[in-house]
Amino acid sequence: MKKSFFYSSFFIKAFLLTVGHRLLAQTIPVNYDEVAIPAYTLPDPLTALNGKKISNINDWQNLRRPEIMQLFAEHVYGKMPAKTVATHFETTSTTPNALNGLATRQEITISFPEVSNAPRIYVLVYLPNGAVGKVPAFLGLNFCGNQCISPDSTIRLSGSYAPDFCRGFVKNQATEASRASQADRWPVEMLIKQGFAVATAHYGDLEPDFSEGWKTGIRGTMAEELGLQPAEWSAIGAWAWGLSRIMDWIVQTPALNAKEVALVGHSRLGKAALWAGATDQRFGMVISNNSGEGGAALAKREFGETVKHINTTFPHWFVEKFKTYNQNTAALPVDQHLLLSLIAPRPLYVASAQDDRWADPKGEFLATQATAPVYELYGKTGLKTSEMPPVDQPTGNGSVRYHIRTGKHDITRYDWEQYVQFVKELWP
Repeated sequence: MKKSFFYSSFFIKAFLLTVGHRLLAQTIPVNYDEVAIPAYTLPDPLTALNGKKISNINDWQNLRRPEIMQLFAEHVYGKMPAKTVATHFETTSTTPNALNGLATRQEITISFPEVSNAPRIYVLVYLPNGAVGKVPAFLGLNFCGNQCISPDSTIRLSGSYAPDFCRGFVKNQATEASRASQADRWPVEMLIKQGFAVATAHYGDLEPDFSEGWKTGIRGTMAEELGLQPAEWSAIGAWAWGLSRIMDWIVQTPALNAKEVALVGHSRLGKAALWAGATDQRFGMVISNNSGEGGAALAKREFGETVKHINTTFPHWFVEKFKTYNQNTAALPVDQHLLLSLIAPRPLYVASAQDDRWADPKGEFLATQATAPVYELYGKTGLKTSEMPPVDQPTGNGSVRYHIRTGKHDITRYDWEQYVQFVKELWP
């Protein structure tokens, strides 16, 4: 009875906080006019804070990259834990003939035994049957629980808080009606047939997505063990940290090629994927799908969603200092092209959607384009084109690719098909 009351109060408070933030954000004007974009200057990826011009890999890796990392940690996403915590991996279920025999499905529980009240990460994995040698993998967090990506009734039903847009949920908790509710975003069978493993976990396992979610998430329950106070980092940092813990499992799993893990994220989970890819260079490729403000889109353009919008609606996604730039993005010492540059020399794919003006597709394209000097340091080819490509025509022949797709804010089969092609070109 007490537990039931706790969860009811928890979800009611989360709902009220979320609605309040959204209503406040709706009072902020939105600019969709290119002419009204203020003049802005982007920080040069290859000029250090002391004015030194970066002309070689050594200076990038030892001077410029670390200072960019520090700037994002201080001003945007917060620190990442320097301390490690004991981690336990347990395979809780195995289905050897999933997807009509195409795959072996596993459920993995990642726990932290030294922290009694720490959340657990429940990972759903599909491994292609009959594969020879270690296989590459797509890894990403999901919005509504592992059961949302498949109609399989034996997949564990998520017990974590999920946002209001998740179908088949009652008071932000999953019901049986939520099964396969986002299967169109996860074409698992297609990916398996192409030779890839698929791994996913619910982002709510790590931290519930509302302003006080940190209290029951890893930032609140593991602060002492990780050596960070909750305010020193952010929800995006927590979700990114969780992706690295799944990578820890991949590294020790014989069936998977840990050097060929493509990290993919859509929307706010695309922001988390980019920060995870920046902070953990074990990820072999990073894919940002419609990640928008705080993700791949340039903040200084002031188009669509702005720093002020996102900080008002989702104050927990970033550190408090980021809010000081709500009215003055010109003073922000970084912009998102620098975040994308931190992925170099690993492959990077950024995707937009034509009708998703809120996420500023042109700002995502320009940020991607601006990474070219860093990729060229490594002898890689960045995004050479100076103009946005036509809709549904990906551009980029090297380590960086971009497309803008017909349609709305979503991750679709078309997007996944482009990602598969990109991976196969670079990891044949």
